[in-house]
Order: sequence, then C-alpha cells, then structure tokens
Amino acid sequence: MTPKKLFRIVAIAEAITWTLLITGLILRATADLAIAVTIGGGIHGFVFLTYAGISLLVGIDRRWKPGLVVVAVVSAIVPYATIPVDVWLDRRGKLDGAWRTEPDASGDRTFLDGLVRWFVRRPVVLVVIFVVVLIAIFTTLLMIGPPGGSH
Repeated sequence: MTPKKLFRIVAIAEAITWTLLITGLILRATADLAIAVTIGGGIHGFVFLTYAGISLLVGIDRRWKPGLVVVAVVSAIVPYATIPVDVWLDRRGKLDGAWRTEPDASGDRTFLDGLVRWFVRRPVVLVVIFVVVLIAIFTTLLMIGPPGGSH
C-alpha cells in the first residue's frame, strides 16, 4: 500500500467517524441516549489518533515540512476537513511515490528518516508497534476522561 492510499483511507475513515460522533451528539440531545456519544466518540477518538500517527509517518516518509504535518493533524479537529486536506496534498504532489526504503542522494539521513525506512521495510513490526502505542495512548486518554469532562 502506498503512502497516498494509506493516508486517503485513514483521512476518509476519520471523516466518517465525525458522522458517528455528530450522530451520537444528536441522539444524546434528542433521545437522551448518552451511550451514543460514548460509542461514537470512542470510535472517533481512536481513528483520530490513527490519523495523527499516519500523518506523522507519511509526513516523515514524504519529507513534509513540520508545518504541513501540523496542518494535516489539525485538520482532523474540524469535522470532515481531512478529506479536502487529502485532496490538497494530493494535488500538490505531497503524497506521490512509493515508501522510501533506502536513503537517497538528497542528504536524507536523519534519525527519523532512518527509523521510518526501517519500519517501512518491516510492515508487520510497524503495524504491531503502531497498534500497541495507539492502544496505550487511547487507554491513557480514556482513564483521564472525555474532553470537556463527563456529561
């Protein structure tokens, strides 16, 4: 799977989970179904964290400037904004190409570049570590509580 395809799938998934969260909020307000926010919000939070991690991974691999990674991650805060950001990045050529698995002649030799290349060459290890870290962050955030406190 290319960086472009992975980023697009997660950007669309993040937008879809906004629908789940918004639906949950409407159900809580109109039908007193607080569980809908718990479910929709939990799914959305998990996918948000996934999108943030994938934005970082793709951004390092594609050599985005840090500000571009921030734009990608922050777009997930605005409902449905990950899709136009994906289109914008694609049109600018920021998602083009295969994963970089070897250093190139452009001086591409930073620690993060090397780490991402190492993981990209070992996708099973990457996925396992990514999921474990994601679950640890998600679990920690669940223990802290929902944004804005409980309702």
